[in-house]
This record gives sequence, structure tokens and C-alpha cells, in this order.
Amino acid sequence: MSDIHANLVALEAVLEALESSPPVDEIWHLGDVVGYGPDPNGVVARLASLGAHGVRGNHDAAACGGPEIEWFNPEARQAIEWTRQAISETTRSWLAALPQRSITGDFTLVHGSPLDPTWEYVTSAPVAAANLAALASRNDRHGLHGHTHVPAAWRVEGGRVAFTDPRHHPILALDDRPALLNPGSVGQPRDGDPRAAFAILDTGAATIEWRRAGYDIPAVQAAMAAAGLPHWLITRLAAGH
Repeated sequence: MSDIHANLVALEAVLEALESSPPVDEIWHLGDVVGYGPDPNGVVARLASLGAHGVRGNHDAAACGGPEIEWFNPEARQAIEWTRQAISETTRSWLAALPQRSITGDFTLVHGSPLDPTWEYVTSAPVAAANLAALASRNDRHGLHGHTHVPAAWRVEGGRVAFTDPRHHPILALDDRPALLNPGSVGQPRDGDPRAAFAILDTGAATIEWRRAGYDIPAVQAAMAAAGLPHWLITRLAAGH
């Protein structure tokens, strides 16, 4: 999962959805655990209780006082300034300890991209091609990333870099070709579907399956409003953009 963005209600919906699936061995997260949403401490505590394994996103770094905040738009900056005041020292320490990159078996976990783990958005074939080449050169099989808030898969098909839209092809068989895999956003999807997005990686069957989980969006919006978070961040939750 990726881009939870302090949305504990959405995270709990994903975890509840996983209870109806075959048991998972581990929870992996791809950064931006906090930012935008109203419950950074709750999300971090929940992930810590699960022993979740993951990496640091740009919002996580900014929440810990990093200079990343200087590149944020006004709404994101306001939310991070609120987050800096809201998080506990336990939350801050947990976020600060996250690595930029983690390699687990055949999978490289990053927030942005394998070439730029914090900032790069993989949204085009040329960017995907450069990152797939980087994975191949390091003999890293697959790259797991977030940052765009849009579920996606990229790999070479018939000599060219091809995009797979999980909305139409929710299950992808993995093979020896490097792939870039984005589960989408738990806490603030931007593909037009407001439900929480996540994916299940089956290393035994060599497949990834993208899924969605509905959650109580009005409750999260009310919590955001009570915290004084920006109106645009509140309204966009319901639209999924």
C-alpha cells in the first residue's frame, strides 16, 4: 500500500478487506504515511503494531522538519505545517527511521521511483523506460512505488514500454521482465475512484492483484474540517482526484 496520508479510516478499511482474503505475510508501505489527513499518529501507531515494512515519502520527510516542504503547493504545505505540530515524538522518530529505499527479495521499494526514490513521478513511458533500465542494470526484478496516487504497472511488451491500467486488468502475472508496480493511494486516490486502493502481491504465484476498499469518507472529511485542514484537501476525497 502507499500514500496513506494520515487517513486512518481508509487504512482500517483496507486491513478489514484483507481479513476476507488469504492471510498476508507482511504489510509493505511505499511512503507518504502522513500529510493531508487528520490522524498521523493513529496511522503510524497502526502500522507499527502490524510490523509494517516500508520506506519514507516526501511528506514523511517534510513532517519530520525536512526541506521538502519548500516544494509543496500551499494546501500541502499548510497540511504539513499542521502535521508537524500534531505528531508525537514517537511518530516523528518512526517516520525519521524509514529508509528511502528498501530491497526485499526481487522487489525494490521506493516512494517516487528507483532512480529518484523521493520525488520522481512515474507517469510517462520515457520515465518508466529509464527506471526499468535502472532496475535491469542492478538485477533488481521489480520496483514497487507510489507518489502518483494512481494504480499502474509498466514493463516492456513487444520491444516497447507498455502501461497496464489496473482498472481494466486488475491481476498481472509477473515474470523475468522488470516491472514498475504502483498500488495507488490508500488515503487520497487520484484516479477518479475515491475508494482506498491497495494491491496484494503473491510471490508464490508471481502475481499482483489491485483492489479497492470503500470507507466512511464523510467521517474523515469531518475530522479534517475539525483540524482546520485546507478545504480543497477535504472536498477532493469524495471525488477521488
